[in-house]
Amino acid sequence: MNHLPQAWGRPRDDVYGAYDASYLQQSGPKSAHSITHPDNLASYGSLARFTDVKRLRKFADTSVVGFGGDVSDMQYLDRLLKSLDTEEAYGASGHTLNAHNLHKYLSKVLYKRRSDFNPLWNTLLVAGLDENDKPFLASADLLGTTFSSPSLATGYGAHLSQPLLRKVAPDEEAAAKLTKEDAIEAVKESMKVLFYRDARRKMSNWRSRVGLLLNKFGDMEPRSTKRMI
Repeated sequence: MNHLPQAWGRPRDDVYGAYDASYLQQSGPKSAHSITHPDNLASYGSLARFTDVKRLRKFADTSVVGFGGDVSDMQYLDRLLKSLDTEEAYGASGHTLNAHNLHKYLSKVLYKRRSDFNPLWNTLLVAGLDENDKPFLASADLLGTTFSSPSLATGYGAHLSQPLLRKVAPDEEAAAKLTKEDAIEAVKESMKVLFYRDARRKMSNWRSRVGLLLNKFGDMEPRSTKRMI
């Protein structure tokens, strides 16, 4: 298997030529809110082993981290974030890490582990607010490669849900005009597509929550996929 996540499910560059992604490069989304939605399934090969794994973690009051990939590596990163959160909470500076800082920190962790030839097999999505209280959304993969876009997805969702989300928010200007209701509806439609095409679908695997970061307090509104499908 190719270890590069960006190559999974795509034609080989050395055979068909490199994919021109220049028009997708963004400096960061400017929407009025950020929505994240995972499933709760952890598989052991083709066995749907655990159906209640939480893949979203709130950090401080400004960020939500979404995990895709290996569960054990996700648990390692979760412990790392808990330790970092404790240090920040009891720090004397009075400053806390925002979403932009957190994304940069996690990308460095992933790059360091990759450089040690012991990568963390995860793809991370960081959503929240930056130092100017502006919406922020970016990803980092097991190589430490970072990418920002008005909409992001990992795994199966990168192939099926991203085209749907890009129709709603093709660029930063369109994302800035997107209302909360329209954004939620777009996520609902994307989750429907993913649910109906999941070979091992089970409703309990998809009962998760949507993190809505609407203001500087990092409010999260839990929602069940059961009400969406």
